[in-house]
Amino acid sequence: MKVHAAAMLVIFWLGIFTEHTVKGSIGSQSMSRLKCVNLPTQQLNIRNLVSYEKRQGPVNAIIFMTTRGVKVCVRSNQEWVQTAIKKIDQKRATKGN
Repeated sequence: MKVHAAAMLVIFWLGIFTEHTVKGSIGSQSMSRLKCVNLPTQQLNIRNLVSYEKRQGPVNAIIFMTTRGVKVCVRSNQEWVQTAIKKIDQKRATKGN
């Protein structure tokens, strides 16, 4: 009886930990769930950017994803941001061919 109760307890805790691992990590969340609260004006290294998502709303922003998986919100009206978007699009186009 004690072995059965212990096994059930272990299964219960494994279920809890698995759920938190899948739902709780920032890496598992889609970019669309992120809110752009802080919009820095500092230019990022374009070579470290791998993807982006446009965010329309009260403030037009771009969410860049870096090679390390970090998501950074920036203002879409900056010249370097438009250059970065073009570079990312060019990389995608060459990979697709």
